[in-house]
Amino acid sequence: MSLETVVEDIRDEARERAKEIRSDAESRADEIVADAEADAEEIRSDAEAEAEREIEREREQRLSSAKLEAKQMRLEARRDALEDVRETVEEEIAAIDGDDREELTRALIDAAADEFDADSDVSVYGRADDEALISDILDDYDGYEYAGERDCLGGVVVESETSRVRVNNTFDSVIDDAWENNLKEISARLFDEEQ
Repeated sequence: MSLETVVEDIRDEARERAKEIRSDAESRADEIVADAEADAEEIRSDAEAEAEREIEREREQRLSSAKLEAKQMRLEARRDALEDVRETVEEEIAAIDGDDREELTRALIDAAADEFDADSDVSVYGRADDEALISDILDDYDGYEYAGERDCLGGVVVESETSRVRVNNTFDSVIDDAWENNLKEISARLFDEEQ
């Protein structure tokens, strides 16, 4: 075997080995590219899923905020409507006059009188415009006298120093009690809700 043949054999062997290495490298490169593409697809898929979840969370949050704001606006509108109704009631009650006003005032004084002893000196306060009416009614009660004005829609505040009792029988207090005790029903009727 000549040196040239040996060199040629080594070269052939080296070429074969280079082909194998190249083939292995290409296979390995294809695997790496395939793995990288699979990883990239998984990352893209995960990113899309996370983006979808984030969009859904944001949508839910905005929807929840909008619902809350709408509920607050509804409650505020209801509160305003109830306040308007109450103001109307107060205006109409304050405007009661004549025999109706006398009858109501007398009934409130009678109810308050039940709280005091017969021999008590009783002071009665009322709306300034009702002074004459209250004084006339008090002529029927021994020991009762008009003692001054109270800022109210009508009715009376009755008190006695000796028995240390005060009865607030103003139209305002009657409205307050009726309003508090019937607010749910008033609201239901006003807003057509079932009770």
